[in-house]
Amino acid sequence: MAGNKKFGKRIRDLREAKKAVDPSFSLRQFAVKVGISATFLSKVETGEFDPPSAENIIKMAELLDVDADDLLAMAGKTDPELDEIIRSEPKAMADLLRMAHARGLTAEDLERITRNMKRKS
Repeated sequence: MAGNKKFGKRIRDLREAKKAVDPSFSLRQFAVKVGISATFLSKVETGEFDPPSAENIIKMAELLDVDADDLLAMAGKTDPELDEIIRSEPKAMADLLRMAHARGLTAEDLERITRNMKRKS
């Protein structure tokens, strides 16, 4: 296992910050909440092991009150829900993503488009 030191450090920093105000965020207790072993979490945090599954990263994000997509990207993974969405309309979704990329849309542009779409729902 190659590991991912940047991801591991981020998880450890977030967990330790939560632990400062809530002792239930000890390594062992956090691992139990996520559904992984404390040994595995320790090795992930030190960068010895690769990040856990996307589902476990999403659970970590929920517990740590951070954006799951940011943690997933850091781990080199995507939300399994996105895979399903892309598979449901592969050509349309691929065209949409390619066009957004080709047009150089920024994160702010995409957020504005998303807000507008939510308002119209």
